Amino acid sequence: MFGTSGIRGTVGEDVTADLALDVGRALASDGYEQVVVGRDVRESGIVMFDALTAGLRECGADVLEVGVASTPTVARAVPRTGADAGVVVTASHNPPTDNGIKLWSADGKAFDPDQRESIATRIEREAYDLQPWDGHGSSAPLTDAVDRHAAALIESVTIDDPPSVVVDVGNGTGEITARVLDELGCDVVTLNGQQDGSFPGRPSEPTRETLATLSSCVAVTDAQLGIAHDGDADRMHAVDGTGTFVPKDVLFALFAREAAENGDGDVVAAPVGTSVTVDDEVAAAGGSVSRTPVGDVHVAERAARSDAVFGGEPSGAWIWPEETPCPDGPLAACKLVELVAERGPLSELVADVDSYPIRRRSVEVADKEAVMERVRERVRDRYEDEDQRAEIDTRDGVYVDLENGWLLLRASGTEPVVRLTVEARTERQVERLEGDAVGILQRAIERFPSERRGESRSGAGLTDR
Repeated sequence: MFGTSGIRGTVGEDVTADLALDVGRALASDGYEQVVVGRDVRESGIVMFDALTAGLRECGADVLEVGVASTPTVARAVPRTGADAGVVVTASHNPPTDNGIKLWSADGKAFDPDQRESIATRIEREAYDLQPWDGHGSSAPLTDAVDRHAAALIESVTIDDPPSVVVDVGNGTGEITARVLDELGCDVVTLNGQQDGSFPGRPSEPTRETLATLSSCVAVTDAQLGIAHDGDADRMHAVDGTGTFVPKDVLFALFAREAAENGDGDVVAAPVGTSVTVDDEVAAAGGSVSRTPVGDVHVAERAARSDAVFGGEPSGAWIWPEETPCPDGPLAACKLVELVAERGPLSELVADVDSYPIRRRSVEVADKEAVMERVRERVRDRYEDEDQRAEIDTRDGVYVDLENGWLLLRASGTEPVVRLTVEARTERQVERLEGDAVGILQRAIERFPSERRGESRSGAGLTDR
């Protein structure tokens, strides 16, 4: 039921009002007595929101309704109000046909695996504590959530010389970024600022390809950078002043280096599959990188330890643990604008980061669990016997750390695909590693005749997705 980022799927098939009702019932029956609830801009969210809050109240929980807001706005409101949990009805960066449900703990982190399993088990068993007519929970609007989030963002940065910025809201809930940057003194131009769950301006996921209009707008104006969010604004990506998309791992490296350079031995939390570019930049600043399984909940858990100063995922989820354990796209936007104001043009900052050849593919499979089990066998056969210098980590997929590079084969938590990523110090090394990884995956797929062999969702798989 739960992937790496909550529940997500096609409306009317995977995600229904019945499911939302049951999630609400399960949360209340599991002891979450007060719950903050919000949603993104998708039209289907209205029905899901109503069903979920009905389930909560039917089993005795009180609901604080934020309404349409960014995911970090809702997540931040949970610890501030003393609520027991938070829920956002959102499919994040997925297409408009989808919707989903994200759950947040009392401390503002995403539900951990045990919490998710408890809710899933209760739904499977229909173990709900339905209340009599006089035991239903209450509902009240939480009208200050966006204002409080905005105030926290303004407090988190100091920008003495505000730059010009173009903010691509993507028709989602990220308008708070444009508002805050304007209040901080930036000259702000907004793209796709009208909320529309069909995402007419561009696909909800911000990538190099989908941000062509933002890149063009920045390139032909005096803007010093461009900011873009996904549908629920937990993600943030950027383009520099020339209109060039900032590579995801390079953006990660910039944030991580800045966070780690103020102290000795600072730790940055990063999932397996993160570029060694991040390791190099953090090491140069006197810190180190701690690898986690993929998913912001795992990154947030590691970032919450006292030695950590930052955590992130190349997908665009950035966490400053002293501010909030939730990936906060608007906060990341403010931090990046502050960095540019202090350090100079983003293009020069990017050029100062050494990057290495990296390859990514997504191969569609019918039974990703069975394929991955075979992948694990093939990896052990290949590297444990033939290359004793390899370190193999199977906590999340199969990660192989080699002397001059690494490879990762991992089943997606939200799609029927196996993702393949390889990186090395030179083109020759990355080509060799990619050939090894592709061969391992192809041989694993060949064991299952029903699989659609070799179908890559990203063509040659060489783009930065």
